Amino acid sequence: MPFFFEKSEKRKTNKELRKAAQNVDQYFQMFTGYQPQFRSLAGGIFEMDLTRACVDAIARNRAKFKPRISGSAYKNLERTLQFKPNPIQDTYNFLYKLSTITDVENNAFIFPIEDSLGSVVGFWPVRATSSEIKKEQGQLYLAANINGNMQAIEYAKVGHLRNHYYSSDFYGDSNQPFDGTLKLIDAQRQAIENGVASSSAIRFLAKIASMLQPDDITKERERFAKENLSNNGTGVLLFDNKYADVKQVDSKPFLVNAPQMQEIRHNAYEYFGVNEAILTNSYTEEQWNAFYEGKLEPWGLQTGLVITNMLFSDREKAMGNSVFFEANRLQYASNATKVNIVQTLFDRGFITTNQGLEVFNMPPVEGGDKRYIRKEYQEVSLLGKDAAVNVPTADPPASLPVLPGNKTGEDS
Repeated sequence: MPFFFEKSEKRKTNKELRKAAQNVDQYFQMFTGYQPQFRSLAGGIFEMDLTRACVDAIARNRAKFKPRISGSAYKNLERTLQFKPNPIQDTYNFLYKLSTITDVENNAFIFPIEDSLGSVVGFWPVRATSSEIKKEQGQLYLAANINGNMQAIEYAKVGHLRNHYYSSDFYGDSNQPFDGTLKLIDAQRQAIENGVASSSAIRFLAKIASMLQPDDITKERERFAKENLSNNGTGVLLFDNKYADVKQVDSKPFLVNAPQMQEIRHNAYEYFGVNEAILTNSYTEEQWNAFYEGKLEPWGLQTGLVITNMLFSDREKAMGNSVFFEANRLQYASNATKVNIVQTLFDRGFITTNQGLEVFNMPPVEGGDKRYIRKEYQEVSLLGKDAAVNVPTADPPASLPVLPGNKTGEDS
């Protein structure tokens, strides 16, 4: 869908821009000397089982965020964000890929899909390895390969997510500091493979009693191996008196021990902000909350800000229009915690009946969006005044009682 160049040509119709649309690579020039090297290491982050598991665990949980749009501008885009941001991806896959690109390459772009009037109607996640920021006549553009087609659009209209944002004004830094751990992970895997292969091989050391020529020694070695080690179903090794001695060589390949393996895994967990419990889905409430606060929420905040700046002008943002991502964290709490929190929040008007049902993964009910609050609560500053005003008093008597010696009941 070549939507970007078509829009650009309608706004700028000079020959140079038409030429740029036809041949992006020849027309644009790099505007900065910093050129990050993105590599998914041919043996890289997403090719290693441990690091892929870390990236996958993070992406799976980020993909459960629910996009929301506050304000009236672009409110019709909320359902698009919540269900199908582009023609080939639902929201889960869109967020999953966006998260994966961010963690593997530390840079992820969001391209807006625009209709013929220039309104945003969807979003594409774009890898940094297939895109490049370029400058043309003082204007920054992002050129990217989407579904085999080169597309370009103003950089100001693109969302850019970054990790390890330091060296460049535009790009997040690479994962080069993690290369040492990647090499250890790869060395550990190769050591195990070689160790298994070496352990399955049978080796012998034989001493020949007589003097032989080098060619004769080679032929004798091959004969001995063929007759004793190839298709030997008996398990018996036989040799004649030409051999003074035959001994089996006990091969003991070096393998990384358990503490060293755990240290390597810990380095990966520390780099990606996860732990064993998150990867194996055996986390406690406290572990989940720490994972949410440290790894999920910051990415959701950044993504919400990025899409907000893509969609809304400064005036629209000042009017309260924004995009944010929410997650029901209580779904990961124990039932006892859920009951306690829902009960506490419900009668104080913080949540509705349906929101309470959602915590327990139950369907909503009709009329369940009302809020309730207990009436015995009172504003603290009014407690004393309210008590003084509402103290019940007895009705005054119609006349004073007649006391002895005082017929009128008046004091003497």
